[in-house]
Amino acid sequence: MPENTSAVVVGIDGSDSALQAARWAGAVAATCGAPLHILHGMPSLGRNLTETAAAIQAAIMSYQRDSALIFLRAAADAVHEDRPDLSVTTEASETPVDEALIEASATARLIVLGGQDVTGAAALILGSTTLRVATHADCPAVAFRGDDVTVSDKPIVVGVDNTAAGAGVLATAFDFADAMKVKLIVVRSWTTRAPAGDVTIPFLIDWEALEAAEWAALTELVDGWRQRYPDVDAECVVETMSPARALLSHATGAQLVVVGSRGRNALAGLVLGSTSMNLLHHSQVPVMVTRAHAPEAD
Repeated sequence: MPENTSAVVVGIDGSDSALQAARWAGAVAATCGAPLHILHGMPSLGRNLTETAAAIQAAIMSYQRDSALIFLRAAADAVHEDRPDLSVTTEASETPVDEALIEASATARLIVLGGQDVTGAAALILGSTTLRVATHADCPAVAFRGDDVTVSDKPIVVGVDNTAAGAGVLATAFDFADAMKVKLIVVRSWTTRAPAGDVTIPFLIDWEALEAAEWAALTELVDGWRQRYPDVDAECVVETMSPARALLSHATGAQLVVVGSRGRNALAGLVLGSTSMNLLHHSQVPVMVTRAHAPEAD
């Protein structure tokens, strides 16, 4: 990939869903004024394989290596058919695709992956490309979902909490909402199942006051970013349900959902948390996972 660029990078494997992801990545790149880089890497190698599994793995590796240029050309042609003026480069890497994408994330604006469903059990599989990239990339990473390969006027939905990491996720969401010129829906979730503070008798809690406090805290946080991104129409939403359910309910009418990860860890499920894992598994629209180290809003 050319140096000193902030390209949108998409990883492909020859599948139809990866081809759709490349087309969506091209739409995002064009909207953000960025070039597109299409990367094909080798499958991640498993561990402690039986002789039969090793033979199958070797055959898959050979097929992917021999077909890499064909896959790349097909993806580039599909993108150019949609957006003939977009700058598109391709790369066939001998490196495992997760490692190649993580390396590319050091200079990329966005990493896009397609074609892999993520289940709870997948969090325990070290070779899961989506989980590896989502938890190790230096830039936001998107797991492509759904069938829409264009950028529309539908909003972006972002889930935030009251942590510093939540503020970083919000910064990324504002940045992309501004670039894509769409509305941003900022969702904070809280539940009445857990008593507040040291109070153990739920009916003694002023739930309306607590909800008002959550609303005030969220509004204050968002107002700081509104000043930095005055063109972004940001709507605050406080929901009394689990974060995953709240985000999935708002994702129905959105084109992208933004969630955060907690850093780097051997177990992706612990890093991403249950909310992000739920979104990756159930969302019908692309899911962006970010570890953004953004400055605080003014």
